[in-house]
Amino acid sequence: MTDRALVVVRAGALTTVQDRGRPGHAHLGVPPSGMLDAPAGLLANRLVGNAPEAALLETTVNGVALRPRCTVTVAVTGAPCPVTVDGRPAAWGARVRVPAGALLGVGTVTSGVRSYVAVSGGLDVDPVLGSRSTDLLSGLGPAPLTNGTVLPLGAAVSSYAPVDLGPQPAPPAELVLRIAPGPRADWLTDNARTTLTTRTYRVSATSNRIGLRTEGPPLERAIMRELPSEGLVLGAVQVPPNGHPVIFLADHPTTGGYPVVAVVRTTDLPAAAQAAPGTPVRFVG
Repeated sequence: MTDRALVVVRAGALTTVQDRGRPGHAHLGVPPSGMLDAPAGLLANRLVGNAPEAALLETTVNGVALRPRCTVTVAVTGAPCPVTVDGRPAAWGARVRVPAGALLGVGTVTSGVRSYVAVSGGLDVDPVLGSRSTDLLSGLGPAPLTNGTVLPLGAAVSSYAPVDLGPQPAPPAELVLRIAPGPRADWLTDNARTTLTTRTYRVSATSNRIGLRTEGPPLERAIMRELPSEGLVLGAVQVPPNGHPVIFLADHPTTGGYPVVAVVRTTDLPAAAQAAPGTPVRFVG
Protein backbone atom coordinates (compact mmCIF):
# COMPACT_ATOMS: atom_id res chain seq x y z
CA MET A 1 0.00 0.00 0.00
CA THR A 2 1.96 2.99 -1.24
CA ASP A 3 -0.62 5.31 -2.80
CA ARG A 4 -1.45 8.48 -0.91
CA ALA A 5 -5.04 7.98 0.22
CA LEU A 6 -7.24 7.27 3.23
CA VAL A 7 -9.93 4.60 3.36
CA VAL A 8 -12.94 5.35 5.55
CA VAL A 9 -13.61 2.29 7.74
CA ARG A 10 -16.26 3.91 9.95
CA ALA A 11 -17.82 7.16 8.78
CA GLY A 12 -19.47 8.18 12.06
CA ALA A 13 -22.69 10.14 12.50
CA LEU A 14 -21.64 13.00 10.21
CA THR A 15 -18.10 13.43 8.94
CA THR A 16 -17.43 15.97 6.21
CA VAL A 17 -14.49 17.44 4.34
CA GLN A 18 -13.94 21.08 5.29
CA ASP A 19 -11.45 23.86 4.72
CA ARG A 20 -11.69 27.64 5.16
CA GLY A 21 -14.84 27.73 3.03
CA ARG A 22 -16.01 29.57 -0.06
CA PRO A 23 -17.00 33.10 1.02
CA GLY A 24 -18.02 35.71 -1.52
CA HIS A 25 -20.67 33.72 -3.40
CA ALA A 26 -23.83 34.78 -1.58
CA HIS A 27 -25.05 36.52 -4.74
CA LEU A 28 -25.15 33.05 -6.30
CA GLY A 29 -27.05 31.60 -3.36
CA VAL A 30 -23.96 29.76 -2.07
CA PRO A 31 -23.22 29.82 1.68
CA PRO A 32 -19.67 30.31 2.99
CA SER A 33 -19.46 26.78 4.47
CA GLY A 34 -16.08 25.71 5.89
CA MET A 35 -14.95 24.62 9.35
CA LEU A 36 -17.45 25.55 12.07
CA ASP A 37 -14.69 25.71 14.67
CA ALA A 38 -12.06 27.33 12.49
CA PRO A 39 -9.44 27.85 15.26
CA ALA A 40 -9.51 24.13 16.04
CA GLY A 41 -9.23 23.16 12.38
CA LEU A 42 -6.41 25.60 11.70
CA LEU A 43 -4.52 24.26 14.71
CA ALA A 44 -4.89 20.69 13.43
CA ASN A 45 -3.40 21.72 10.08
CA ARG A 46 -0.56 23.58 11.80
CA LEU A 47 0.25 20.56 13.96
CA VAL A 48 0.92 18.40 10.88
CA GLY A 49 2.64 21.15 8.87
CA ASN A 50 -0.20 21.79 6.41
CA ALA A 51 -1.03 25.16 4.92
CA PRO A 52 -3.99 26.90 6.61
CA GLU A 53 -6.21 26.32 3.56
CA ALA A 54 -5.63 22.55 3.51
CA ALA A 55 -8.76 20.39 3.64
CA LEU A 56 -9.36 18.14 6.64
CA LEU A 57 -12.20 16.19 8.27
CA GLU A 58 -14.85 17.55 10.63
CA THR A 59 -16.49 14.82 12.71
CA THR A 60 -19.70 15.03 14.73
CA VAL A 61 -20.02 13.48 18.20
CA ASN A 62 -18.91 9.88 17.56
CA GLY A 63 -15.81 10.36 15.44
CA VAL A 64 -14.48 8.34 12.53
CA ALA A 65 -12.11 5.45 11.74
CA LEU A 66 -9.59 5.70 8.90
CA ARG A 67 -6.96 3.44 7.35
CA PRO A 68 -4.19 5.26 5.44
CA ARG A 69 -2.59 3.51 2.46
CA CYS A 70 0.68 5.27 3.24
CA THR A 71 2.41 6.40 6.42
CA VAL A 72 0.96 9.77 7.49
CA THR A 73 1.11 12.25 10.31
CA VAL A 74 -2.26 13.20 11.78
CA ALA A 75 -3.60 15.50 14.47
CA VAL A 76 -7.01 15.52 16.14
CA THR A 77 -8.26 18.76 17.71
CA GLY A 78 -11.57 20.42 18.60
CA ALA A 79 -13.86 18.43 20.87
CA PRO A 80 -11.76 16.18 23.14
CA CYS A 81 -12.04 12.48 22.27
CA PRO A 82 -10.03 9.26 22.53
CA VAL A 83 -7.57 8.64 19.70
CA THR A 84 -6.12 5.22 18.93
CA VAL A 85 -3.77 3.64 16.39
CA ASP A 86 -4.51 -0.07 15.91
CA GLY A 87 -6.34 0.01 19.22
CA ARG A 88 -3.46 1.54 21.18
CA PRO A 89 -4.01 4.97 22.82
CA ALA A 90 -2.52 7.93 20.97
CA ALA A 91 -2.39 11.64 21.67
CA TRP A 92 -5.25 14.07 21.15
CA GLY A 93 -4.19 17.62 20.27
CA ALA A 94 -0.72 16.58 19.12
CA ARG A 95 1.08 15.03 16.15
CA VAL A 96 0.59 11.27 15.73
CA ARG A 97 2.37 9.00 13.23
CA VAL A 98 0.08 6.42 11.62
CA PRO A 99 1.83 3.69 9.61
CA ALA A 100 0.48 2.50 6.27
CA GLY A 101 -2.36 0.04 6.83
CA ALA A 102 -2.86 0.91 10.50
CA LEU A 103 -6.31 1.86 11.78
CA LEU A 104 -6.71 5.38 13.15
CA GLY A 105 -9.66 5.55 15.52
CA VAL A 106 -11.23 8.86 16.54
CA GLY A 107 -13.77 8.09 19.24
CA THR A 108 -16.85 9.66 20.78
CA VAL A 109 -16.32 13.12 22.22
CA THR A 110 -16.03 13.49 25.98
CA SER A 111 -17.33 17.05 25.68
CA GLY A 112 -18.23 19.37 22.84
CA VAL A 113 -19.56 18.29 19.45
CA ARG A 114 -17.03 18.48 16.59
CA SER A 115 -13.50 17.14 16.26
CA TYR A 116 -11.06 17.89 13.44
CA VAL A 117 -8.72 15.38 11.82
CA ALA A 118 -5.86 16.82 9.78
CA VAL A 119 -3.58 14.57 7.71
CA SER A 120 -0.17 15.57 6.38
CA GLY A 121 -0.62 16.73 2.80
CA GLY A 122 -4.30 17.56 3.25
CA LEU A 123 -7.29 15.95 1.54
CA ASP A 124 -6.93 16.32 -2.21
CA VAL A 125 -10.59 16.15 -3.27
CA ASP A 126 -11.76 18.30 -6.19
CA PRO A 127 -12.48 21.93 -5.24
CA VAL A 128 -15.78 23.61 -6.13
CA LEU A 129 -15.82 27.41 -6.37
CA GLY A 130 -12.37 27.49 -4.83
CA SER A 131 -13.12 25.29 -1.83
CA ARG A 132 -13.12 21.59 -0.94
CA SER A 133 -15.74 22.08 1.79
CA THR A 134 -18.89 20.02 2.01
CA ASP A 135 -21.94 22.30 2.06
CA LEU A 136 -24.93 20.48 3.52
CA LEU A 137 -27.43 23.12 2.37
CA SER A 138 -26.51 23.50 -1.31
CA GLY A 139 -24.95 20.08 -1.80
CA LEU A 140 -21.70 21.53 -3.15
CA GLY A 141 -18.43 19.78 -2.42
CA PRO A 142 -17.87 16.12 -1.57
CA ALA A 143 -20.73 14.15 -0.04
CA PRO A 144 -20.58 13.37 3.68
CA LEU A 145 -18.35 10.38 4.28
CA THR A 146 -19.69 6.83 4.06
CA ASN A 147 -17.99 3.54 4.90
CA GLY A 148 -15.58 2.60 2.12
CA THR A 149 -15.01 6.13 0.83
CA VAL A 150 -11.45 6.65 -0.44
CA LEU A 151 -10.00 10.12 0.09
CA PRO A 152 -6.89 11.11 -1.92
CA LEU A 153 -4.10 12.96 -0.09
CA GLY A 154 -1.90 15.78 -1.30
CA ALA A 155 1.88 15.67 -1.19
CA ALA A 156 3.20 15.99 2.37
CA VAL A 157 5.76 18.65 1.43
CA SER A 158 5.20 22.09 2.90
CA SER A 159 7.09 25.18 3.93
CA TYR A 160 4.79 25.46 6.95
CA ALA A 161 6.67 24.30 10.04
CA PRO A 162 4.62 21.97 12.25
CA VAL A 163 4.19 22.59 15.95
CA ASP A 164 4.18 19.93 18.67
CA LEU A 165 1.04 21.11 20.46
CA GLY A 166 -1.12 24.19 20.95
CA PRO A 167 -3.57 25.52 23.53
CA GLN A 168 -7.24 24.87 22.86
CA PRO A 169 -10.29 26.25 24.69
CA ALA A 170 -12.55 23.73 26.38
CA PRO A 171 -16.05 23.31 24.92
CA PRO A 172 -18.34 25.85 26.58
CA ALA A 173 -20.19 24.97 29.77
CA GLU A 174 -22.23 28.11 29.00
CA LEU A 175 -22.37 29.74 25.58
CA VAL A 176 -22.14 33.53 25.81
CA LEU A 177 -22.88 35.23 22.49
CA ARG A 178 -22.20 38.93 22.08
CA ILE A 179 -24.70 40.51 19.71
CA ALA A 180 -25.33 43.72 17.81
CA PRO A 181 -28.86 44.81 16.84
CA GLY A 182 -30.08 43.26 13.59
CA PRO A 183 -31.93 45.05 10.78
CA ARG A 184 -35.31 43.89 12.15
CA ALA A 185 -34.72 44.41 15.88
CA ASP A 186 -37.75 46.72 15.91
CA TRP A 187 -39.96 43.78 14.89
CA LEU A 188 -39.74 42.56 18.50
CA THR A 189 -41.71 44.04 21.37
CA ASP A 190 -39.81 45.97 24.03
CA ASN A 191 -40.34 43.06 26.41
CA ALA A 192 -39.00 40.59 23.86
CA ARG A 193 -35.83 42.63 23.31
CA THR A 194 -35.32 42.62 27.08
CA THR A 195 -36.01 38.89 27.24
CA LEU A 196 -33.41 38.16 24.57
CA THR A 197 -30.57 39.69 26.59
CA THR A 198 -31.68 38.82 30.14
CA ARG A 199 -33.04 35.26 29.96
CA THR A 200 -31.15 32.00 29.44
CA TYR A 201 -31.79 29.74 26.45
CA ARG A 202 -30.47 26.23 25.77
CA VAL A 203 -29.01 24.61 22.67
CA SER A 204 -31.59 22.44 20.92
CA ALA A 205 -30.81 18.90 19.75
CA THR A 206 -32.10 19.93 16.31
CA SER A 207 -29.05 22.17 15.74
CA ASN A 208 -26.75 21.43 12.80
CA ARG A 209 -24.17 23.05 10.53
CA ILE A 210 -26.87 25.32 9.10
CA GLY A 211 -27.96 26.84 12.38
CA LEU A 212 -27.83 26.55 16.14
CA ARG A 213 -31.42 26.31 17.34
CA THR A 214 -32.40 27.29 20.86
CA GLU A 215 -35.08 26.45 23.37
CA GLY A 216 -36.37 28.89 25.94
CA PRO A 217 -38.74 31.81 26.36
CA PRO A 218 -40.33 32.68 22.99
CA LEU A 219 -39.82 36.18 21.66
CA GLU A 220 -42.99 38.13 20.90
CA ARG A 221 -43.14 40.09 17.68
CA ALA A 222 -44.43 43.65 17.55
CA ILE A 223 -44.89 43.49 13.76
CA MET A 224 -46.82 40.47 12.52
CA ARG A 225 -46.92 41.02 8.77
CA GLU A 226 -44.99 38.88 6.32
CA LEU A 227 -41.42 39.88 5.51
CA PRO A 228 -40.02 39.54 1.97
CA SER A 229 -36.87 37.43 1.81
CA GLU A 230 -33.74 39.36 2.75
CA GLY A 231 -30.04 38.59 2.69
CA LEU A 232 -28.57 36.64 5.61
CA VAL A 233 -25.06 36.77 7.04
CA LEU A 234 -23.02 34.42 9.19
CA GLY A 235 -24.12 34.81 12.81
CA ALA A 236 -27.56 36.25 11.99
CA VAL A 237 -30.10 35.64 14.77
CA GLN A 238 -33.44 34.92 13.15
CA VAL A 239 -36.76 34.53 14.95
CA PRO A 240 -39.08 31.96 13.32
CA PRO A 241 -42.81 31.72 14.14
CA ASN A 242 -42.17 29.67 17.32
CA GLY A 243 -40.25 32.62 18.77
CA HIS A 244 -37.08 30.64 19.55
CA PRO A 245 -33.93 32.33 18.21
CA VAL A 246 -31.83 30.54 15.57
CA ILE A 247 -28.15 31.47 15.10
CA PHE A 248 -27.02 30.85 11.51
CA LEU A 249 -23.72 29.01 11.07
CA ALA A 250 -21.47 28.25 8.08
CA ASP A 251 -24.00 26.39 5.88
CA HIS A 252 -26.73 29.00 6.41
CA PRO A 253 -29.12 30.01 3.62
CA THR A 254 -28.18 33.25 1.90
CA THR A 255 -31.73 34.65 2.14
CA GLY A 256 -34.59 34.25 4.58
CA GLY A 257 -38.06 35.56 5.29
CA TYR A 258 -38.11 35.70 9.10
CA PRO A 259 -36.87 38.81 10.95
CA VAL A 260 -33.18 39.00 11.85
CA VAL A 261 -33.20 40.72 15.22
CA ALA A 262 -29.50 40.49 16.07
CA VAL A 263 -26.11 39.40 14.72
CA VAL A 264 -23.55 37.43 16.76
CA ARG A 265 -19.91 38.49 16.71
CA THR A 266 -17.95 36.23 14.37
CA THR A 267 -15.34 35.56 17.05
CA ASP A 268 -18.00 33.94 19.26
CA LEU A 269 -19.17 31.44 16.63
CA PRO A 270 -16.42 28.79 17.07
CA ALA A 271 -17.70 28.20 20.61
CA ALA A 272 -21.21 27.76 19.19
CA ALA A 273 -19.85 24.93 17.02
CA GLN A 274 -18.87 23.05 20.20
CA ALA A 275 -22.03 23.74 22.25
CA ALA A 276 -23.74 20.41 22.89
CA PRO A 277 -27.53 20.08 23.18
CA GLY A 278 -28.67 21.41 26.55
CA THR A 279 -25.82 23.92 26.88
CA PRO A 280 -27.09 27.21 28.38
CA VAL A 281 -27.02 30.15 25.95
CA ARG A 282 -26.95 33.83 26.90
CA PHE A 283 -27.15 36.72 24.48
CA VAL A 284 -25.21 39.78 25.58
CA GLY A 285 -26.02 43.12 23.96
